Amino acid sequence: MIIFYDASCLEYSAPGHPERPARIARSGPLLKERHPDWEWRTPEPASEAALLRAHSRDHLERIGNTTRDFDADTPFYPKIYEHALRSAGAAIEAGRAALNGERAFSLMRPPGHHATRDRAMGFCYFNNIAIAALDALENSAKRVAIWDFDAHHGNGTEAIVAHNPRIAFASIHQFPGYPGTGTKSFANVMDYPLGPGTPRNHHVEVAKRALDRLIAFKPDLLLVSAGFDAYAGDPLVQMTLEPEDFSTFGEWLRQLDIPVATILEGGYSDDLPELIDAFLTGWASK
Repeated sequence: MIIFYDASCLEYSAPGHPERPARIARSGPLLKERHPDWEWRTPEPASEAALLRAHSRDHLERIGNTTRDFDADTPFYPKIYEHALRSAGAAIEAGRAALNGERAFSLMRPPGHHATRDRAMGFCYFNNIAIAALDALENSAKRVAIWDFDAHHGNGTEAIVAHNPRIAFASIHQFPGYPGTGTKSFANVMDYPLGPGTPRNHHVEVAKRALDRLIAFKPDLLLVSAGFDAYAGDPLVQMTLEPEDFSTFGEWLRQLDIPVATILEGGYSDDLPELIDAFLTGWASK
């Protein structure tokens, strides 16, 4: 397992904001202690060319130049452009590592799947996974699938990749819930809205159905928006998954015979390090 990580992603925060440095600061040491054989790499920042495949130039300029909050959930931070560049770069490198036959996970912040072509929202500034998918298509992949099991709909990813015949996208998420989208499938988009409190076994069955449909697309690369906020103890949503369910998700990935890279999205419980470890251990176990 390769973990893409840069400690500088811990350098920004806002009082009381759920997307806080501790999410990563507590996860890294736990993974290093339990998996001393895993390789840790520092990612390079994403290039402007890579960003412009997913975002407009105006969007890049706003992220780089504004000094005001983007919305109530998405604050301005000093150097947020640089932080978001590194997070996007880690996603790109995870995808490239997967195409080279390695298992790779991006343990970075900020997350990305709510960022649209022209808007930062939902704690997200650049859409890391869409940027990684488009980078893969620019290089060796002919088709890419994106499996988003974050508890919130990956609206930004959907908006960026919709109607791209070389990408298949599936999102399993709570509805009603932020951002209020993701109720209908169309074209290359498969949305699986689940009501608050959906029983675990049904949630897991739907996640498997979504993954199976993506695999039927015969992608050269599977990218995973790995959000852990569908956990029963998460403070932001009302879902019911337990650590062993995330372990099951990882086991599914282990059984695939295609390249896979996973990218951290949400997950705001104090148990996040354990959830990440359950998922990655399920994926990495022989």
